Amino acid sequence: MPIDRMHDETSNPWVDGLTIGQTLRETARRYPQQDACVFCHTGTRWTWADLDRETDRVARALLALGFRTGDHFGVWATNVPQWILLQFATARIGVVLVTINPSYRTSELRYTLRQSEVRGIALIDQHRSSNFNAMLQEACPELAGTQPGQLASSEYPQLQWAISLRGECPAGALTWDALLARVEETSPARLTEVEAGLDAGQPINIQYTSGTTGHPKGATLSHRNILMNGYYGGLCQRLSHDDRICVPVPLYHCFGCVLGSLCGVVHGSALVFPAEHFDPAATLRAIGHERCTAVYGVPTMFIAQLEHADFATTNVTSLRTGIMAGSPCPVELMKRVTQVMGAREITIGYGQTEASPLITQTRFDDPIELRVGTIGRTIPGVEAKIVDPVTGADLADGEQGDLCARGHGVMLGYYNMPEKTAEAIDADGWLHTGDLALRMPNGYFRITGRLRDLIIRGGENIYPREVEERLYQHPAVEDVQVVGVPDRKFGEEVLACIKLRKGQTATEQELRDFCRATLAHFKSPRYWRFVDVFPTTVTGKIQKFKIREQAIEDLGLQDAAKIETA
Repeated sequence: MPIDRMHDETSNPWVDGLTIGQTLRETARRYPQQDACVFCHTGTRWTWADLDRETDRVARALLALGFRTGDHFGVWATNVPQWILLQFATARIGVVLVTINPSYRTSELRYTLRQSEVRGIALIDQHRSSNFNAMLQEACPELAGTQPGQLASSEYPQLQWAISLRGECPAGALTWDALLARVEETSPARLTEVEAGLDAGQPINIQYTSGTTGHPKGATLSHRNILMNGYYGGLCQRLSHDDRICVPVPLYHCFGCVLGSLCGVVHGSALVFPAEHFDPAATLRAIGHERCTAVYGVPTMFIAQLEHADFATTNVTSLRTGIMAGSPCPVELMKRVTQVMGAREITIGYGQTEASPLITQTRFDDPIELRVGTIGRTIPGVEAKIVDPVTGADLADGEQGDLCARGHGVMLGYYNMPEKTAEAIDADGWLHTGDLALRMPNGYFRITGRLRDLIIRGGENIYPREVEERLYQHPAVEDVQVVGVPDRKFGEEVLACIKLRKGQTATEQELRDFCRATLAHFKSPRYWRFVDVFPTTVTGKIQKFKIREQAIEDLGLQDAAKIETA
């Protein structure tokens, strides 16, 4: 690709029409001896040639076990090296990768195995307090009484193989080394034949949504869906084969396995994984030791790094760009990341799993006011519009409504859930995000809240994001989450959950006065809680519903919560 077209948004992406396996082969041909992956916690380091070769070995071994194009294969693990190998190996033979959240407990694992219809699952032994082997045994007790590959379960009729990635191997499972020992049973010619029969439009990934409003739904994504997202996600950061991306976000999530590993393979950028899970100290070490030029994370991750004791002594001068996404990004935090952390070209990404995930993104050369105050404009090949949530009518610039998207990123559908798919994607192909937003005259968008996060107090609409942005401006506030709690008189009242900076103090009255200086009185929180941590998902997303549930308990609002509304 000519260097002057590397960051031209009007050029046709070189990956358009390719499969993930073909993309890896081409990147390995272009940059064979450059770093592809660095796992700081295991000491594993692969060049692109290494990764391509190891991917072939795993792909041939999976073929030897009998996996075929269209089969489903689950990976239930933290950020370990085998995760990347399995991502590329399954893609190389057309096996659909099912990403399983490592924070799942037995009931959630059971649901996912059944709903996704996986034929195989790879898992680590344990991590922190989670014993993956024990949970698999509890979910599928028949496994222990079988030989590897001979499982016959009435609950999971498709499930045949379990592969242990490390540590103690559960009964009935195959070890990673035993898997690789099968490689010679499949010839390179057979792998080439299988790979040649694949198409970029075929499903290759099922990623489960968070399930905050019911059972998780498996968004089915194609090679093209996620490769195009990886291409444009990197383009907006001005990534090249000279960049090194620090990836502390989990691989099971779109952020890690699309904007991380696929973005890296598309642009030839090295992928640096600091630890199995997010750790601010390990992330800072990785940035300094590996001279990372880009860093990814949700807002809470950036806050944790900036506030960590090691930040002052870590050399972060190599940083240039990255992506902050996953939840609303506070303006004040973006200013600190660009000015204090030095990631002057960092971008904001917005989207959701159903969109592969990016819908909009700021650009590396956007003026600072756009990069700290908006979620950017649509990535090329994606359309977006704002519609009235009730009537569905298109809204004009500056009017708040439901953000909808259409284009190459929109999922193929929810696996085995046609009704839910129809609810999410209308007859004209528009994905309804459920996020409240407005479009500015320059084509940039701002998120103003979630449809379901809206607080209605005595008939007045209050958007938590507006109150949060005001409180982020207070010098003593490190982080804040605003939720609605039930109230007999007004229907809902506003609660602010505050995390103060180390060594700082602030009273309820001080913060209330601070809010009322610029906000209408009804927007100022009635209730205040000061906390050290927020409940989060494994990806670092703050779980507002848990904050609300705990507040109802602590404030004795159970009776008010039982009042039914239309």
